[in-house]
Amino acid sequence: MNSGSCSFGLWKVAVDWEGTTVHRVRFLKTADAGSVPVQFTKFLAGKGTSFSPLISAAVAGDSVYARIYRTVSLIPYGETRTYGEIAEASGTHARVVGNAMARNPTPLIVPCHRVVSADGLGGFSPDIAIKKELLALEKKIVKKRAIAHS
Repeated sequence: MNSGSCSFGLWKVAVDWEGTTVHRVRFLKTADAGSVPVQFTKFLAGKGTSFSPLISAAVAGDSVYARIYRTVSLIPYGETRTYGEIAEASGTHARVVGNAMARNPTPLIVPCHRVVSADGLGGFSPDIAIKKELLALEKKIVKKRAIAHS
């Protein structure tokens, strides 16, 4: 198992992975130094929109959470879906989706920051400011690309 971290604002993004499978991603105030897959540094710098070919270990299997994580993984870069929309698409309830997002072992790979409540942002651990920053980063990049293609 490989472990490393990179920076995102005042946060460290600690990643545990093996090959192309990511097992854990955490936002921490401090973390041990070490390299991470290049997809993380590119994404967090606004220079990448995908983690391919990396996948989350959490999407494997037939559990309700695995179905939810697979559904959330399909949300396009720069877009959001509500907990209710994810629940409907994965055959469960919005509250279960909220619980799955709170327990997501691989944020960013399973982009739980793109799941919002019907009337606001919803939650994000360890700090809602991270969710706001990630959504703002994606919005900025999508806008920049739209301008470049027009």
